[in-house]
Amino acid sequence: MAGVVHRHHHFARRGYRQRVYVERTKPLEQYTTEELYARFRFGKADIEHLVNLLRPKLQHRTQRSHGLSVEDQILIALRFYACGTFYQVVGDYMGVAKSAVCDVVKDVSIALASLVNECVSFPKDNQIAQAKRSFFLLGNMPNTIGAIDCTHVHIQAPRENEWEFVNRKGRHSINVQLVCDADLIITNCVVKWPGSVHDARILRESALYRDLQTNRPDGIILGDSAYPLLPWLMTPFLTANTPAQARFNTALCRARCAIERLNGVLKRRFACLNYLRAEPQKACNITLACIVLHNIATKRNVPLCADNDAPEPLGDPDQPPAFCQNEQTGCATRDAIIRSLYERYRFSSEDIRYLIVLVGPYEGNATKRSRAQCVCVSLRFVATGTYLHTVGDAEHISKKVPCDTQGCSCPKYTAKYVCGVSQLFANTNCQVASYQLAGKRKHLYM
Repeated sequence: MAGVVHRHHHFARRGYRQRVYVERTKPLEQYTTEELYARFRFGKADIEHLVNLLRPKLQHRTQRSHGLSVEDQILIALRFYACGTFYQVVGDYMGVAKSAVCDVVKDVSIALASLVNECVSFPKDNQIAQAKRSFFLLGNMPNTIGAIDCTHVHIQAPRENEWEFVNRKGRHSINVQLVCDADLIITNCVVKWPGSVHDARILRESALYRDLQTNRPDGIILGDSAYPLLPWLMTPFLTANTPAQARFNTALCRARCAIERLNGVLKRRFACLNYLRAEPQKACNITLACIVLHNIATKRNVPLCADNDAPEPLGDPDQPPAFCQNEQTGCATRDAIIRSLYERYRFSSEDIRYLIVLVGPYEGNATKRSRAQCVCVSLRFVATGTYLHTVGDAEHISKKVPCDTQGCSCPKYTAKYVCGVSQLFANTNCQVASYQLAGKRKHLYM
């Protein structure tokens, strides 16, 4: 009993050090909107939106031990996403311990990753038309609803199955598949594959591939030579043997630059994606969190801060090996696009129908022709730039039909149709028809 009493008195006399709390910074009160953009990539109103969005998932039940508020947790995570530095540096800046930063980044990343199905969605019926219009304005590529590519998020060497994460450049990474629209909004993502996996396999094993193979979409997706040629996935010609194929490759590359820009913008906005000192599972959660934040920032028109101190995103200049296992139906679809768009009229059938509606009723004093024939004659002339009688012979129009368009001084043959349609477009004569119709093309889509 004496021993027990002695031990009791010993602990009773023991003194405990009083806990000291470091004063935490308040960035929302300390910085202006521009300074918040530079440090957190979001403004005050955007941060408040994120706080309200994540409050149910991050709110602590009690305030014991001066627990971090939802606002503090989001600011800590945003600071890490924006700079990608060590946890200790973020903790010193925000006035918290290194271990607290580690826990907060993990919790906030999981909370944001759980919103991926709400913030990342493939275009629906009412959004497909807008997506096609945007891609047509971007690169004159018809019927396009998305662009697909993969980008590597470099990570430190994992402790398990290290060899699976070594990519073709000899670095450890996560291979992330992204699909975006012309406005750089991510519409589909796959974040789980190690860096050694080929882009085509990631697509083939994805839910997107199964859905589009079963239910063919009302449009096409653009990819590079690393992907197979499918009815809904267009890839460039490895060797362009004709001018039409070369024009197709040019249009595809111009439209597909959206996904290349997205990869650069994503890693520029969230510098942590250039290199993550984390295990693969945590790296995937952080990547998903950044994808969700990117879509939120894009939809809320958050500007991309021109931070000169931010590291340049690590690009992927060399493409993976070309994928040669193409479906015959994919080749047929690509050939049909070339025939309809880049050989005869430079427009597809759907595009010409839209053009006919846009022109409206055609009133001429000479022999009546259908609006469709008038439009086709004009497009044939603009596309080929050849003699008018050659266009007339090709479209089976008599050369003796006079041109009676008011104020026109052009030759009195097939130009009648070119002048009529051009005047309905821009109230001009056929001498500038090619320029006016080419300008109007920018407002058309398939």
